[in-house]
Amino acid sequence: MNQSRATTRYAKALLELSIEKNVIESSYNDMALVDSTCLKNKELILLLKSPVIKTEKKLKILKQIFEKEISVFSMNFIAIIVKKNREALLPQIANSFVSQYKKYKNIQEAIVTTAIPLTKELKSAIIRYIKKNGEIEVELTEVVDKNIIGGAIIKIGDKQLDASVVSQISELRQMFNKNLYLQDF
Repeated sequence: MNQSRATTRYAKALLELSIEKNVIESSYNDMALVDSTCLKNKELILLLKSPVIKTEKKLKILKQIFEKEISVFSMNFIAIIVKKNREALLPQIANSFVSQYKKYKNIQEAIVTTAIPLTKELKSAIIRYIKKNGEIEVELTEVVDKNIIGGAIIKIGDKQLDASVVSQISELRQMFNKNLYLQDF
């Protein structure tokens, strides 16, 4: 079983059990915390992958890090993962769980890149624009990039709407670079 299948299966098992036990929201918050903690701490990932450090020591360290922050349910899940010697997969399992949760709750992630921070009105207008395609919730991530000069770039899943000034300038430059002059012989 390759890692992506294993991570997906563990995350799916956690999702189904969380739904059954009616602790889905706390499981989501816990796995989001585990995911963000692993993203911020490369040393933790190296520790989890290390074959030199014993499983008991890894579990003890994970308990010290997360026990006061996450629910008993999620801590028990992490303990099972570690006891099954799958602790190296924990960051990917947490990430996969977050993705599966968003799919289950019909939450669409969108990234908006603008040259200046968005106002509340503009943010709500973008969310309304994204929602008009269906009955979904939108999780909007805002990125400020002064290099786009103006306008916005909206990424929703694998789709992108580029209405930035820099892309329009690039299109104009390509148009002017074409030699439209035809010689009559």
